[in-house]
Amino acid sequence: MSGIFGKGKTCNSAAAPDKTPAECNLVLLGVMGCGKSALTVKFLTKRFISEYDPHLEDIYSSEEKVDQQPVTVRVMDTCDQEGPVNSERYLSWASAFLVVYSIDNMESFKGCQLYLQTLALHNKTFNPQTPIILLGNKLDMDRYRQVTPCDGELLASRFGCLFFEVSACLDFLSVQHVFYEAVRRARHGGECGCLVPAIYVSEDKALLGVPSFTTPCYKELPTPATAKLVTVKTSRAQSKRRAATLTLLKGFKIF
Repeated sequence: MSGIFGKGKTCNSAAAPDKTPAECNLVLLGVMGCGKSALTVKFLTKRFISEYDPHLEDIYSSEEKVDQQPVTVRVMDTCDQEGPVNSERYLSWASAFLVVYSIDNMESFKGCQLYLQTLALHNKTFNPQTPIILLGNKLDMDRYRQVTPCDGELLASRFGCLFFEVSACLDFLSVQHVFYEAVRRARHGGECGCLVPAIYVSEDKALLGVPSFTTPCYKELPTPATAKLVTVKTSRAQSKRRAATLTLLKGFKIF
């Protein structure tokens, strides 16, 4: 294991392997309109949504394999109309946080600072600390950019978190990398109880390999409400098919 992550916990190789997949809860935070729902559905379906209800808050579940280890990733797409006012519902539930802003909207960037302050206060109280990723969305709108990469990097450095810029409507692999990195950091954060130094990764660098962890550490997580598989389309002209290993709740119309 790379020394950058410190010494990992040893495990008893003689013990029978646990085939139960790890579980990880990811919470997306940010002001309305920054693209939280688009990022969520992009990760779950590889598609960019065209219609959704911004006033709905739901939990989504997907079976993934991160660093060759199966994991049930649950994503809470939050809806805070007044900022981080009623944050208790996700603070104790989350394994990691993704704080999202739109690079073409300075107000969304200012709004995410309120979330980072709330999370910083939470992490001062609880150990192990919960990993945080600062995520600039809508990289496809770069020509209308109001928030520079330097702005994001400085804010991430201030709160000791990772920093990425992606586009929910363009590249699936970059979005997937961010979510997978959140899972990795959740495992690592549970082991060592400390935040990692700030790192800036733009979309063109987002696919660099990251060392895996030998011993995943995860919390007991609440079971999401009864969900149903939805039908998605690869395009408007193609026939419907079921989304593999994907459980979605209500709230989205996917094309």
